Amino acid sequence: MAHLRRIFTGLLCALILTGSVRADAGAQYVALTFDDGPSGRFTRRLLDGLRERDAKATFLLCGYRMLDYGAEGSRIAAEGHEIGLHGYSHDPMCDMTEAQVAAEIRKTAALLPGSALFLRPPGGKYNEATIAAARNAGLAILSWSLDPKDWATDDAAAIVSRVVEKARDGDVILLHDMSDSSVTAAFRIVDQLQARGFRFVTVSQLAKIKGVDLKPGQVYRNFP
Repeated sequence: MAHLRRIFTGLLCALILTGSVRADAGAQYVALTFDDGPSGRFTRRLLDGLRERDAKATFLLCGYRMLDYGAEGSRIAAEGHEIGLHGYSHDPMCDMTEAQVAAEIRKTAALLPGSALFLRPPGGKYNEATIAAARNAGLAILSWSLDPKDWATDDAAAIVSRVVEKARDGDVILLHDMSDSSVTAAFRIVDQLQARGFRFVTVSQLAKIKGVDLKPGQVYRNFP
């Protein structure tokens, strides 16, 4: 039964994410991305707030955390957000061989509720072996264009200002669903940028809106 639920959730997620996204004239689009999860109450609080704001995001999940927070991972997919891989162990992939990266990808993918399009190496650091393993797995490598370093502070206001003051159409914003300050900052970022006409979509939706054909093994930082 659990296996069937995983298949159903994966199919539902794929239908949502591959559905057409109408680009409204004059609108600006950005993608919120969250690394290192899923976590427990932080992820649940974040999902509640994103649903209230009708905002979609992309979550780059760690395999070892899915072992403890599989229900949160399933909820992320069920609510129409995008799931990508952040490795199984969160160890630096830039120090790994291609076979080791491939194992990290394989072990993580087996735990995800649905298929993924993106690999984000921990710390955003990668080498040729990472690129080759991602390409062979059919994954694009996802970086970012805005990093407020939310993991290094509990000052939500500072995190917000680092994003809102610099946000541009097509940006990929890096955050983490691992603390209350990060989640609070995410809500304020959405509220303030929505008030300025920004729409929050998944990374694959953003690529589609901007006419970008995602390619395995290629690195994407934003979609201007």
